[in-house]
Amino acid sequence: MAHTNGTRHVLLRPGIYAPTMTFFDPETEDLDIPTIRKHAVRLAKAGLVGLVTMGSNGEAVHLDRSERMQVTRATREALDEAGFQNVPVIAGAAEQSVRGTLSLIREAAQAGADHVLLVPPSYFRPAMTDDVLYDYYTTVADASPLPILLYNYPGAVAGIDMSSDLIIRISRHSNIVGTKFTCGNTGKLTRVAAALDAASVKNAGSGYMAFGGFADFTVQTLASGGSGIIAGCANVFPKTAVRVWNLWSQGKIDEAIKLQTLVSQGDWITTKGGVAGTKAALQLYFGYGGYPRRPLARLSEEKTKQLGEDLADIMKYEAGL
Repeated sequence: MAHTNGTRHVLLRPGIYAPTMTFFDPETEDLDIPTIRKHAVRLAKAGLVGLVTMGSNGEAVHLDRSERMQVTRATREALDEAGFQNVPVIAGAAEQSVRGTLSLIREAAQAGADHVLLVPPSYFRPAMTDDVLYDYYTTVADASPLPILLYNYPGAVAGIDMSSDLIIRISRHSNIVGTKFTCGNTGKLTRVAAALDAASVKNAGSGYMAFGGFADFTVQTLASGGSGIIAGCANVFPKTAVRVWNLWSQGKIDEAIKLQTLVSQGDWITTKGGVAGTKAALQLYFGYGGYPRRPLARLSEEKTKQLGEDLADIMKYEAGL
């Protein structure tokens, strides 16, 4: 455990993380807290070293502030009660203003989050210059009770794609401790990891975390000196995602690369299916998952059947672990 500004948080470790789904009653669309708790514990038992709540996979944009706190609190409490006190909870907590973001961060801290993950503000896209983004992140970091990870996800923020130069510049702040690269740019990850001496399987480094944003480049992230992966597909086949990481860590490079091929195929299938597809896969293989909140559409029976067929190979592998 460590503390920032008096707040307890669990330290981040290299490895595989999942941005967890938020589950709802299929009729009322109310939060399904028991399933949220059960899912968190299943992922921790599968070997994931951390969870992210209130990300894009968690449908944060579909939840009000009270619900966001309930999800993060339920996740933290479920992990603690199951003996996974060392598994950190990272909460998405970005708003469009410095003031709004700090308010969300404080609520996340009260709910038990250990870190926060922040996409850049993007509503006034033309005004978001590098200097404005630098000022936004460092001003938030100055006052944040929790350590911050940058979230470079152009697809969710009107195309804003922070350069390695900007990420490195922002990350010199002592309360900014990592970046998630959902841009998929391994060259950028390599440069940031080297400049900031990121933690990796071989080196504790500075403790800075350089996370790949998809499991389909786990081996590439490892080869680039990265710290881990935060991947939506780890909701569905966490053991297999962890297996790639472990094989590489044990020096079994050829085996890791071979399994990476299977994971890359599975990751693409779940990525194409989006939130609805990931939830459908959980329902098919684990008996829970349900549907996203509207306006996201439910997967049709035909597409659900196809999803099951497409995932058959990797889910067979997962079941054998």
